Amino acid sequence: MAPNPRPIPRFIADTSQEAIAGGRFAARLREGFVSAVEAIGDLPAGAAVPEEVDWFPERAWGGRVWIPCSARTESEEGTLELFGHVSYALPIGEGDPTDFRATADFTDVLAEDNPDWNIDLNDDVIGRWRGENGRAGAVTLVWGRPLVRGAVAATAELDNETVDQEEINRDRFTLIALDALEAYGDDVFMEVKLWSRRALELASESLYAEPEDEDTAPAG
Repeated sequence: MAPNPRPIPRFIADTSQEAIAGGRFAARLREGFVSAVEAIGDLPAGAAVPEEVDWFPERAWGGRVWIPCSARTESEEGTLELFGHVSYALPIGEGDPTDFRATADFTDVLAEDNPDWNIDLNDDVIGRWRGENGRAGAVTLVWGRPLVRGAVAATAELDNETVDQEEINRDRFTLIALDALEAYGDDVFMEVKLWSRRALELASESLYAEPEDEDTAPAG
C-alpha cells in the first residue's frame, strides 16, 4: 500500500467511559468552573454560575480528562451563556483525579435567538499536533447539542474523512480531533455532523463561519 499523502492522527481521544458527571464529583467540577468564571475580566455585572451546570460527556486525551460544560445566567446586560471546561490528570489505576484546571468564557449569542441553527457548538484548542515538513494542526475540544430531532451520534470530519465520533448522551456530545490543518495546500477545517439511527446525515456545521453580509446572523 502506498504512503498516505495526509498522515494525520485520527480518533486520538479515548471514547467516553463514564456517565455525565453528577453528585459530589459534579460539585467538585463546579468549584473549578466557578473560579474560572470569576476570573473573567469583562464578565457583565450580576452574572454568576448557577447551582445546576450542564456537564457534557468526558473525553480523555494527552494524559488528561476533559469535561466541557455550559450554564445560563442572568446579568445586568441580559441572559448569558457561560461555557468552558474542567480537566484533570488522568488517574492511574484506581487513583483519585488530581491537577484540576478550568477555563471559562461567556456569550450573549444564544441558540433560542437563532432558529436557523441546527447545532449549538462550543470549541477550544487544547493542544497542537506537528507533522512532517511544517505540517500541523490544532487539537480541538468540541462540545454541543443537536437542535434537530433524531440525532444519535456526532462526528468530526476533515475533508469528509471521519476523525472522531461519539454517541449523543442526554442531548449532548463531546469530540476531540484535529482542526485547522496547516501546510497541506488549501486550509482544511473541521466539520461537525449529526447522524440519525439509520446513518442519515441530519446536520453539518463548520467551526468557521462562511463570509456573510454584516447584517446576516452567524451560524451556530
